[in-house]
Amino acid sequence: MENNEVKILVVDDEPDILEFVTYNLQKEGFQVFSASDGQEALIAAEEILPDLIILDIMMPEYDGVEVCRQLRAMTKFDDTIIAFLTARNEDYSQIAGLDVGGDDYISKPIRPRVLISRIKALLRRRTKGSTKSSKVLSFENLVIDKERILVLKDNETINLARKEFELLFLLASKPGKVFTREEIFSRVWGSGIIVGNRTIDVHVRKIREKVGNHYIKTIKGIGYKFEF
Repeated sequence: MENNEVKILVVDDEPDILEFVTYNLQKEGFQVFSASDGQEALIAAEEILPDLIILDIMMPEYDGVEVCRQLRAMTKFDDTIIAFLTARNEDYSQIAGLDVGGDDYISKPIRPRVLISRIKALLRRRTKGSTKSSKVLSFENLVIDKERILVLKDNETINLARKEFELLFLLASKPGKVFTREEIFSRVWGSGIIVGNRTIDVHVRKIREKVGNHYIKTIKGIGYKFEF
C-alpha cells in the first residue's frame, strides 16, 4: 500500500503535538485526520475507518485506553493498528493499553525520524502478516494453518499440542503486537478457566523447542510477541 492510500487518525488534546505529528505524517504523503479528545476520536474513527490510529493516553472525555477498548469491541477495527502516545515511564498505562488491544507505543517527546520509522514498521507488519481473521498465516519458511491445526516449517510438519497451536496462532495473528499474559489467558484458555501462573511460560518454551527460539519474544513484565 502506498503512503497516499494510508489513512491515519491522530488523537491528542495538546494542539502543539497534534499539529506536529500531523505535519510530519503529511510530509510523508499519508492521509491524516485528527481529533482532540476521546469522544471525537470514536466518532472520527467510525467515519474514516483509518488504517492506523495514533492515540494519546491522557485525554478528556475518554482516555486513550477507554477509546481503544471501545474500538476493539467493534469487529470493523480488528485490523486497525493502534499506537499509543505515552510519556516516559508510564508503565501502568502501557500495560493497561496493551491489555485492551493496543499494538505499540511511541514515547514523548516525539522525534520525527523515530515517529515515521515506527509508523512505517507498524504498517509493514500489517501488510506482511496475515490478518487475525485469516485461516492460514504464512511467514517466509513458516506456515500456520488454523483449519487443519497444522504447522509447517521448511515444508516439514511440526507437531504441536492443541493449546500450543492456539497460543502460537494468536501471537502470529498480529506480528509485532505485544500480547499481555492476561489477554493470552483469556483468548487461549478462557476467562473461566483457572491455570497456574507458569502455564503460558511452559507452553512458550515447548513452542520454541519445536518451532525455533527466534519467533516468540518475551516482553519482561508484560507478555509475549511474535516476530519473523
